[in-house]
Amino acid sequence: MRYVYEVYLERSFSRAARKLYISQPSLSAAVKKEENEAGFAIFDRSTSPLQLTELGQKYIRTVEALMHIEAEFQNDIENINGLRSGSLCIGGTNLFASFILPEPLSRFTASYPAITVDLVEASTAELTEKLLTGRLDLLIDNGEMDNAVFDRQFFCKEHLILAVPQAYIPNEHAARCALKREDILCGRHLTPEAPSAPLSLFSDVPFLLLKEGNDTRTRADRLCAAAGFSPSIKLKLEQQITAYNLACHGMGAAFIGDLLLRRAQTAPGLAYYKLDDTLATRDVNFYYKHSRPMTRAVTEFLRLQQTNDEVNP
Repeated sequence: MRYVYEVYLERSFSRAARKLYISQPSLSAAVKKEENEAGFAIFDRSTSPLQLTELGQKYIRTVEALMHIEAEFQNDIENINGLRSGSLCIGGTNLFASFILPEPLSRFTASYPAITVDLVEASTAELTEKLLTGRLDLLIDNGEMDNAVFDRQFFCKEHLILAVPQAYIPNEHAARCALKREDILCGRHLTPEAPSAPLSLFSDVPFLLLKEGNDTRTRADRLCAAAGFSPSIKLKLEQQITAYNLACHGMGAAFIGDLLLRRAQTAPGLAYYKLDDTLATRDVNFYYKHSRPMTRAVTEFLRLQQTNDEVNP
């Protein structure tokens, strides 16, 4: 049943075999045996990517119902055992997995050492699919997710800042607004006294933006549009930390969150600018599928998390 479900998730025997750490012939044989015992084909092998047959769709719905029952039973066991057993699977992009989650995870494992913790690092799109299909318990992210499918618990606020290599000429015109990394660390960019820089001053500099579909990219595009220009994009990147590192080496300006700046290694050569726009502020949340039973481990992890407006640096 689980082999069939993994093939359904991956839409590919080869990818599913890699995820299951078995050979593709062994997986194909196991699925074929299940189809023979069921008396119908679960997959239409003439399509690419692999699709379910009509009865295959009913088979998968039944599997998901069984998995739901299993999760409820596991939750009952965890409640009876008082978290002397159980598991927690949490996902995040590189930013969250590397810079944000280590502290709350270490706090959780110190309180509940018997709980098995799995940290999954991938793109937001991949993680959302895993959360949707039950392969993740929680996802931490700074984007908006469908309220009809997912519930959320607020974690902290994040503020986007423009990071510009100091050698760029527009810095001379925005000197009174320039901030240092130390200003970000002490939260000066959050005070009314800190002036914001008109984004239009930087309309002619090259930008390092994330790829389309990322929340930071969407906000960057809208911020630039509101400032009356379309940015000249030098590179499109997957990760915010990559944009930051490249900006540190003078390759372009980048929109960076203060969560990253507070945790990344000190890098000289950048001027930072506060952005006076509601688009520059967003919530970071823990997301979970509301139709899935919440285990005791998940409940306790969320309970332990601080919900201050700002995460302590």
